[in-house]
Amino acid sequence: MGDVIACANQKGGVGKTTTVVNLATYLAIGGNRVLVVDLDPQGNATSGLGHDRTTSAGSIYPALVETRPAAELVQKTAIDGLSIIPADRDLAGAEIELVGLGQRERRLQQALAPIRDSVDFILLDCPPAVGLLTVNALTAADGALVPIQCEYYALEGLSQLLSTLDLVRDNLNPRLRLTGVLLTMYDGRTTLAADVAAEVRRHLGGSVFRTVVPRSVRLAEAPSYGRPVERYSPESRGAQAYRELAAEVMERISNAATASARSSSAMTASATSA
Repeated sequence: MGDVIACANQKGGVGKTTTVVNLATYLAIGGNRVLVVDLDPQGNATSGLGHDRTTSAGSIYPALVETRPAAELVQKTAIDGLSIIPADRDLAGAEIELVGLGQRERRLQQALAPIRDSVDFILLDCPPAVGLLTVNALTAADGALVPIQCEYYALEGLSQLLSTLDLVRDNLNPRLRLTGVLLTMYDGRTTLAADVAAEVRRHLGGSVFRTVVPRSVRLAEAPSYGRPVERYSPESRGAQAYRELAAEVMERISNAATASARSSSAMTASATSA
């Protein structure tokens, strides 16, 4: 069953979409079957993977609001092994329409359930707000990946988001874990960036990825060509960072699976001995 990761932060401009597009690309290049679901009405992940959201043949909207099978909405990208369910203009109204629907927080979870076995990873690109679309993503997810820009105000946003994760875990999705916090837009020339990175690591320790994404002109330019950075500037520092992040995500998920298996074995042994 595919691992579902929601890339979330209620603050905009922290690198959520850049992370989804490029992490998905390198996971696919590594031999995984990857699906990106663009939940942001702005549709930046859609255009960043070469699709035009204004002419796209399908989006996640009818799966959320009209219960259309998600499998019918999947579209290929130029990257082997990487597909997308795009966003389109209709998604902008989904927040309001979901309010009156039954199981409104679980619509995405229900939509993705039939296709999870057909992929290794599903990456959810969330909008920059904690509304029903983001709550749906966190309810459907196995883990949350939180990009945080290396600036002072990002620390306040991080605390709020971690509180939201706790609320979702307590009330909607007890299996939700923190896949990791990713430091983005790191500028090694500034003291502030180093201070913010140190503060985040002091508070969250091993939850913070070793990988740090630098400020990169190539990362910023790639979306305007409808390409992930691997297809635009594969030797750039930004490309290298996301290549390393993909390996680290694989490592963390493997370690989590091993720990879960050991815990299950221990519980079985304890029950048997009793």
